[in-house]
Amino acid sequence: MMRRRIICMLLALCLLLCGCNIDGKKDYTKTEDLDEATLQGMAKDITKDLSLNQKIGQLFMVSVYSLESSGSKKQTKVTSAMKKTMKKYPVGGILLFSKNVVSKKQLTKLTQDLQNASHVPLFIAADEEGGTVSRIASKLPDAVTQYPDAKEIGETYTDQQIAKMGKEQSRQLKALGVNMNLAPVADVLSNKNNTEVGNRAFGSDAKEVASIVKTLVKSMQKQQISATLKHFPGSGDALGDTHRGPVDTKQTIQELRKKEFLPFESGMDADADAVMVSHLILTNVTDEKEPCSLSKRVISDILRDELEYDGLILTDAMNMNSITENYTSGEAAVKAVQAGVNMVVMPEDLGAAVKAVKSAVKSGRIKESAVDKAVRRIIYTKLKRGVIPPDTKLLEDNQ
Repeated sequence: MMRRRIICMLLALCLLLCGCNIDGKKDYTKTEDLDEATLQGMAKDITKDLSLNQKIGQLFMVSVYSLESSGSKKQTKVTSAMKKTMKKYPVGGILLFSKNVVSKKQLTKLTQDLQNASHVPLFIAADEEGGTVSRIASKLPDAVTQYPDAKEIGETYTDQQIAKMGKEQSRQLKALGVNMNLAPVADVLSNKNNTEVGNRAFGSDAKEVASIVKTLVKSMQKQQISATLKHFPGSGDALGDTHRGPVDTKQTIQELRKKEFLPFESGMDADADAVMVSHLILTNVTDEKEPCSLSKRVISDILRDELEYDGLILTDAMNMNSITENYTSGEAAVKAVQAGVNMVVMPEDLGAAVKAVKSAVKSGRIKESAVDKAVRRIIYTKLKRGVIPPDTKLLEDNQ
């Protein structure tokens, strides 16, 4: 069965690669040319051929600075130490910050070199929301358009302007080697005193925010860049800042369904590739007082089962105080994966997190089949967006 699928895929690729367009030029295959069954089959075969270490590595997205122990956060090129770390911990994604950006040429080389250092092509992500959270545009305004904050966009932009923003920004990021944007923010600013979201939210009307989010997701992903809805289940009503410490909210599940969920559901309807889960504590929803990013109730029961979301689930950054004050890197990573998370973002100690997850798999606390399922989702999304090309060498061992 597997051999027949590979043969069919190769025949399809040969036909497409050998084809010509009306100008007589070669029409090279794109991921968009492959159907759902083929992409899912490829993801399954690639995952099956990865070692346990490689599969666990795919579950992590880390900052550039976590790849070396220099103490600096201003890495602008790939070093031998970083390559060594990536070989030991073959992560699934890298997150860029403004400190990693100097010039268009430098950033393009950095992203290319990161990809070259990885066995499995990487998600290379950035927070490019607009306003103050513009990691690339703030440093390279000539390469990536600097947009105002979400509040201003929600108040002044038309649907056409929002669609153009998503298209242009994604095209520009893609040209620099960024293939995932940790945006749009789908939070509804329900509490005017909220400081963590504030002007990063498109507004306080859930239906209006939902419309903007859907438009952005569609326009972004047409450029083959993954959109990420954040911060589920919605952080706009809370007081406090999860960057600084634990934050809880008294909202009930009925209140969340009525308002906070709407923009996320809208983005999911637009086929958003990923959802980022916040570290908020839902005191009146979960049995245990634990962050949403570690909660099976929130991730598996609500996001997966109730809302029927089938894409990637990411944590918010795990080096935030709301996590590190109460959990070690290993404990947090294990709890997140057990809860149903696909990618653990920025653990404070990558080595300890990887070691803990591997130990949990070997002891049976995390089933390897659950790891396989998460990795298949990651690989599928990378194939779908062309991060892993259709003619990938990762399938050679399956031929």
